[in-house]
Amino acid sequence: MPMSWRDILHRELNAVAEMKAGLGWQSEPAEIPSVEFGRPKLASMEVIVLNPHSDPRWDLWVRTHPESTIFHSTAWAKVLSKTYSHKPMYLRFCRREEICALIPMMEVRSMITGRRGVCVPFSDRCAPLVFEHVETTPMIEALTDIARDRRWKYLEVRGSPDPQSLATPSVEFLGHRLSLAGGAEEISRGFASSVRRAIRKAERGDLRVVVGQTREAVLAFYRLHCRTRKQHGAPPQPLSFFLNILEEIIKPGAGFVVLACQGSRPVAGAVFFHFEKRAIYKFGASVEDARDTRANNLVMWEGIKSLVEMGCETLDFGRTSVANEGLRRFKLGWGTREERIEYYRFDPSAGAWMTGRDRASSFYNGIFSRLPLFCNRVAGAITYRHLD
Repeated sequence: MPMSWRDILHRELNAVAEMKAGLGWQSEPAEIPSVEFGRPKLASMEVIVLNPHSDPRWDLWVRTHPESTIFHSTAWAKVLSKTYSHKPMYLRFCRREEICALIPMMEVRSMITGRRGVCVPFSDRCAPLVFEHVETTPMIEALTDIARDRRWKYLEVRGSPDPQSLATPSVEFLGHRLSLAGGAEEISRGFASSVRRAIRKAERGDLRVVVGQTREAVLAFYRLHCRTRKQHGAPPQPLSFFLNILEEIIKPGAGFVVLACQGSRPVAGAVFFHFEKRAIYKFGASVEDARDTRANNLVMWEGIKSLVEMGCETLDFGRTSVANEGLRRFKLGWGTREERIEYYRFDPSAGAWMTGRDRASSFYNGIFSRLPLFCNRVAGAITYRHLD
């Protein structure tokens, strides 16, 4: 049963107290809702709705696609289910036992923001994994039929392998990818001169870099994350979200935290995920008064070198608002290739694809930037389960 706001608040208050006291806190695992299996026929293509938590074959299938990421995996589904009680409805399209497409879908249920399907929540992009020589139109039709049957407010697909099969995107972002081929020295030659200077300045300073997969590293990053979100005028995700990332992604070896410290004080950090040979820079954070140390650049460089050593071939820098020119320049400075990330929303009641806008900023930003950190944390614990 979904947790009430009182339960969430109580859990986060306990987490704050125990984190300050240096005690170990473990979030209570949410019961993962069951999903019925269905086998509707569609243009000689079989559609199977499954729960990846109970079907170990999902990750085996996903790994066979060259564009799969951690967001397509069972691990990310577990993070979302345990933190927010979202319901997994993962789709396998096949013809004569041959896989045609894999589409991870989560049902978000909220009395405030309504019920909808998202592929998938809190991911920068998670396009359907379509295999070669497959027509995508029947799959889009199947998705829209499910949206109507489930009475979703809307269906959102974050990226499309075939934009021709969909309408105009509801919103567009910028994406940046870095090739990790050739080794660290070769990669650094592609950096802008300003980035190389920033790295050298950080390396000459008094910064100490730590690459870790421990609870302590995650908690240190979370404290930085809360401060950074306040600077940006937004509440942080709840602590339970990051602790579930620790349990489902970092501890199993699919992610790590990089921290830059002045003495014993962390001043910048980042969280990286990797799946097969594809990596994602998911979170970054820093303190305002240490900006001149260029700690952010050092953290990114250490993360890149660690991923190269692991054998990763690409690093996705996540999505960027088209209006955020400063962040765009920062990511381009690392020698990345820029591309468009398109989100599509379908309104089942109207039977049409929707238009929307990038909600990168609003009047709420000014409010959250002025709230105490504790109040921001409580706001994030209450609101994020209603968002996606």
